[in-house]
Amino acid sequence: MKFAGRLAVAAIAGVLSLAACGTDNNGGSTASSSGSAAGGAKTINAAGSSAQANAIAEWKKGYQSAHSDVTINYQPSGSGAGVQAFIAGTVSFAGSDSALDDAKGEPAQANARCKTGNAINLPMVVGPVAVVYNLPEVQDLQLKPATIAGIFSSKITKWDDPAIKADNPNAKLPSDAIQAFHRSDESGTSANFTKFLQATGGWPYEPAKAWPAEAGGQGSKGSDQVAASVKSTEYGIGYVELSFATNSQLQTAKVANGSGEFVALSPESASKTVEAAQVVGTGNDLKLKIDYATSAAGAYPIVLVTYEITCEKGLPSDQATLVKDFLTYTSSSQGQAALTSIGYAPIPDSLLTKVQTAVQAITPAA
Repeated sequence: MKFAGRLAVAAIAGVLSLAACGTDNNGGSTASSSGSAAGGAKTINAAGSSAQANAIAEWKKGYQSAHSDVTINYQPSGSGAGVQAFIAGTVSFAGSDSALDDAKGEPAQANARCKTGNAINLPMVVGPVAVVYNLPEVQDLQLKPATIAGIFSSKITKWDDPAIKADNPNAKLPSDAIQAFHRSDESGTSANFTKFLQATGGWPYEPAKAWPAEAGGQGSKGSDQVAASVKSTEYGIGYVELSFATNSQLQTAKVANGSGEFVALSPESASKTVEAAQVVGTGNDLKLKIDYATSAAGAYPIVLVTYEITCEKGLPSDQATLVKDFLTYTSSSQGQAALTSIGYAPIPDSLLTKVQTAVQAITPAA
């Protein structure tokens, strides 16, 4: 492991302490209240994606109502650091906004950590990415992927550009300069946003967590600061998870999907894109391939899927029991429903059934 990776793993220290416990053995709508399901374990350490930190905090409320004697420490250190901490064995599961990366050798490393079984990617959180804007003259902006790519690559610089006019033929667009904001820090949101743009809009750069300097624009650290920048800047535009758009009361653009349909962002429209995703993992590994160019009716195409990565078999007995118990709750209908009010979208039922089956396969090391 590289030095930076060692530092990241060492930093996983349970800064975000989430006291929680409970279960929903049949994937139903209520958490169990039948004693400590953790088999003696009282603490579980986890780390990774900051995009799912609010989701875990929300899950804690329902989980803790049944069992307040179990603590879950989730460190929102970023997906890369979380995966490395899992591989190093310092956390029992990692949250990641992308599945284990074959090109980096992560599946083999994670499998080696699990020793008696394989590591599995479990889709658990759908985080729609909103294109937010501050344009007083236009209340119902709609944009094609190529137009979005042009804006964020600094090729479209005025709001009355012909491409934007073509997307909004009935709108009165100002001639003012576009103020485009992106993430200045490395971000899974940027990675997924640029994957979408490359797949659908002719984005000229490689998708990455780090914003390409050549693209230009103005950087703000974290989704909260991008949202704040757009909100305080007339003629501004940016991209943030739906929860930040909602909390900041920002306007969100309709985005054209593969059929050319302009779709408003909602939990339901984002779930339709995930429903059209292909499972490319095997067995209980549910790694997904998102079709950013989906033509499914009513599907909003810019989505981020966050995984929980853990051992199908190989965790110590007490940790395996607790992880299984916690993920049984998060993948329950109640656990998923709890997320829609805070800016996430539910895992579609067709995929959720597979997630629930995979969670039930989690067993201790032999």
